[in-house]
Formats: sequence, structure tokens, C-alpha cells
Amino acid sequence: MSESAFSHLHKYDPSSIARHYRLRPWLALGRALKIIWYFAGFLIGLQIDRSVGTADANAKMRANQLRELLTALGPTYIKVGQALSTRPDLIQQKFLDELIELQDQLPPFSTALAFEIIETQLRRPIEDLYREISPTPIAAASLGQVYKARLHTGEEVAVKVQRPNLLPVITLDLYIMRWAATWITPFLPLNIGENLTTIVDEFGVKLFEEIDYLNEGRNAEKFAANFQDDPTIKVPAIYWRYASRNVLTLEWINGMKLIDAVGIRKAGLDPDDIIKTCVNAGLRQLLEFGFFHADPHPGNLFILADGRIAFIDFGMMDQLTQHTKETIAGSIVHVINKDYQSLTTDFVELGFLTPDIDISPIIPALEKVLDNAIGESVGNFNFKTITEEFSDLVYKYPFRVPAQFSLIIRSLVTQEGLALSLNPEFKIVEIGYPYVAQRLLNGETPEMRKRLIEIVLKDGKIQWQRLENMIGIASSDGGFDLLPTAQMGLQFLMSEEGLFLRNKLVMALTEDDKLHLSEVQQLWKLLKVELEPTKVLSVALTQGANRAIEALASFSSSMLKSR
Repeated sequence: MSESAFSHLHKYDPSSIARHYRLRPWLALGRALKIIWYFAGFLIGLQIDRSVGTADANAKMRANQLRELLTALGPTYIKVGQALSTRPDLIQQKFLDELIELQDQLPPFSTALAFEIIETQLRRPIEDLYREISPTPIAAASLGQVYKARLHTGEEVAVKVQRPNLLPVITLDLYIMRWAATWITPFLPLNIGENLTTIVDEFGVKLFEEIDYLNEGRNAEKFAANFQDDPTIKVPAIYWRYASRNVLTLEWINGMKLIDAVGIRKAGLDPDDIIKTCVNAGLRQLLEFGFFHADPHPGNLFILADGRIAFIDFGMMDQLTQHTKETIAGSIVHVINKDYQSLTTDFVELGFLTPDIDISPIIPALEKVLDNAIGESVGNFNFKTITEEFSDLVYKYPFRVPAQFSLIIRSLVTQEGLALSLNPEFKIVEIGYPYVAQRLLNGETPEMRKRLIEIVLKDGKIQWQRLENMIGIASSDGGFDLLPTAQMGLQFLMSEEGLFLRNKLVMALTEDDKLHLSEVQQLWKLLKVELEPTKVLSVALTQGANRAIEALASFSSSMLKSR
């Protein structure tokens, strides 16, 4: 079937797709028979394993079998496997481990056909578009392949070309998946009931976004705008005159792969600096901008000669709401503080648990899993360990990983894996927690201030140790200026919004009719190094000057009105 039959379909629309294939049942039947043939041996094997009690012993073999058949079924199923690899609520850990190894690659299609697609999409001969272009692709993935070229104006570029007839293949597979979702679930190792159709639809939406190269170009420019003040991040420019839904021309990136530790050192770069840049960029995406790169695998991240990190391939992106960003920040601190009651509440807010779920049996189970994963020191925290420990819990209890968070999990685990390839001793908490602590202490929004109060107050009492720990950790990376934070904190404390905290502070200092200053003294020892007299005086003078200017402006305005 030709691509033109779906030329109007720019976003995933299951109703429109269903109408199309209901009129062409022979297409769906032929593809369904092929899929059934591929899966038959796998499903029969699973049933036999369950019947004779060899399910655990054969789990790795079955997982490998699943990975191979998904690859054989082509682009849609490769993407299905990748999506399932971050869904511990849907599939058991033994299968997750194998699906993580699923490579997003297929043999390249012919260059003659690729050039024909470029000319058709951009409506110009290939020699008019590019001064030169590589005769073979330099990379081939499940959705398209890439050529290196040079524009007539001299710029080196990468040209992405989508696989021919990709949309008919994807829509047919999505139609069959959706139709099969209602009856195939009991035969699969999935922890889900009637809403498998919802999972298929979530997957369809993201897949349609990924195959729209114009959408990818817009994502790249939005990502670049977010990091325009960050000299450590590079995003390739998009050449819109040479772009369409199926072809994308972008700036060529000359750099080393992020996993090339030897090359990085030969270039005179410090791997630890690279790691810090990468992790901070990831945290800014999640907690500051809310717009994050969901596929930061080794092929999509490069290190330039000057130490900058270059991101490419912006097909798989997602946007978080302000409330979600703030809840994530709070939940990270709840993990660090081992406050599992609050963490379970966070899971409800984030959609991992429904509000009607009884969380009382989940809290001790969560405590056991996270205590095992973190160990005696919070420095042992890493996302891969947490994900593995968490998988059995998620599968056992009524958790559901929202599609958005499956992308976040994939992003974090992948970035951590890249960092560990450069430094096996890397601990993400050493970079991540100071950043989160800084965001909370800065209290840029009422919700962030609320999260900070929730952490500092417990059972109506101020947790001086927590506040001290947070300030100490926030200051640990050397880039945190405490004075503006202290200034904002004082302003908040004296405001109407801070009345509740003021009362708690007075109660904490005069508990049991005694004046308690030991905690304050301990806190001051931590603060006094940061709050240097010269800096405090400078801020005070600036504040005084600003107040004087405001007063003079107000006086002048009132004088003018009186005239």
C-alpha cells in the first residue's frame, strides 16, 4: 500500500486508522497471520513452561526469543520492545533485562530509493539540493537512515531519510495490536487488565510524533532555546529549506561518542566534567524546563573538542507540567530522607497509584525495596538498581507507570549507564541531589516553597537536621550562592504566606517553655562561611539603594498627581 493513502494523517488517530483497514480486511488478515506465526512458538513455549513448572528456569531463553522475534517483525515491533523495556508494570524483570538489549537498527534500504524520496519530498534534483552527498548511509535505524552531505553554501549537514512506506506498516501494526489487545492479554506476561488498549494508544501517539521530521525539527529548536544560556550544550541547527515530514537536513556534528573514554582523555578532557555536564543537563530538562530528551542513547550524544555535549535526534521528546516537575523534586528528597509515607503520596499525585488504593501495605514494601536498593549510604543510590528492585514491587502491587514516566525512566537509566561507562565509581546522587536541594531552597514558586516546608516540617516540628543536611548538600558542588536564597527565605518568612512557618519557628525555639538555640547555632556554623560580611553588606546596600529609589519614585509620582 502506498504512503499517499495516509498523507492526511499527521497525528495518531485510531478511529481513522480503523475505518481505513475495515474496508481492506485482507491487508489486516495477511499481516495478522504473519504476526501469529511468529508469536505462536513463543506463546506455546510460555504455556508449556507454566504447565510443567519451568517458567523461571527458561525465562532468559524466552526473553531472548521475544527480543529476536520483535526484531524480525520490523520497525513497529522494535519500538514496542523498547517501550516495554521501561514498563515494569507490564512485564517481568527477566524480560525487561533482555528487551533493554534490543537494538534500534535494521539493514539499510537502497540509496537510489533514498535519493528518490529526498527529491520527491523536497521537489528538487539531488544535485541542486546538495553539492555532495555520501553514496551509502552512515547509519541505519528502524525508522530511517542518515547520509552525510554538503550544501552548496559550504555547510556540512546530516540528511535523515525515512524508510519508504513506513506509515502504512506502522498504522497496520497499530490497528492489529489494538484489535488484539482485548483478547491476547491473558497469554502475555503482562500485569494489566482491560486497559491494554490505552497502552497501545499511548504508544501510537509517541510513535507518530517520532516519524514526523518537521515535529523533530521544532523539538530541536525548542530544546536549543531552553539551553541558549548554557555554553556546555550544543544543538544542531535545522535547515528548514531542506526539510519535510520524511526528510530532515540538520547541521553535521563532529564529535566523539560519549562512551569513548579513551578518546575523551586523549583530547585532554576530564570525563568527570563531561559526566557533570550531562547529568546537570538532564536534571534541567526534567526539573527546570519540563521538556526532556527521552532517548539519550550513545548514538544521540556526542562530545565536541571543546568539551561541549551535543544532543541529536529529537523525535522522542515529552513535556512535563509545572506540578509534575515540583512533585518529582519533592519525591527525590523524600527518597533521600527515607520518608516513604510522603513518597507514596507522591506516587498517587504522579499517577503511579490511583487515589482509591489502600497505600498502607505498599509503604512497608516500598521501604524494604528502597532500603535494599540504597543500602546504608545514600551515595549508593543509582537508577538502574532502583529500577531493578522496583520492578518486582510494581508488578506485585497495583502500580501503573504512566507513559510519560516510562520515558523518564528510560532517559535516566540510559544517562546513568553512559556516565558509568566513563567512570565506574560515578554516583548520580553526588550531582543530582545538590541540584534538587538548590531548586527547593531557592523556592522559585509557591509549590516549591510548599515542598520545602513539607520536608523541613514533620509532625508539626521543624526538622533542623534535614534543613542543615539540605543546605550542606546544596553547597557541596561549589556553585551555589546561599545569600540570595537566605534573602528570599527571609522575605518569605516575613510575608503573609510565611505566617504558618513563623509560628512553627517560635514554637520550636520555645518548646517546653525553654529557649532552644543549639540547633540554630549548629545551623549558623554551616551558614556563616557562606554569608560573608562583605557579601551581606553589599546586598544590604543594594537593597537600601533600591528602597530609596522606589521611595523617591513614589514621592515624585504623588507630587505630580497633586499638581
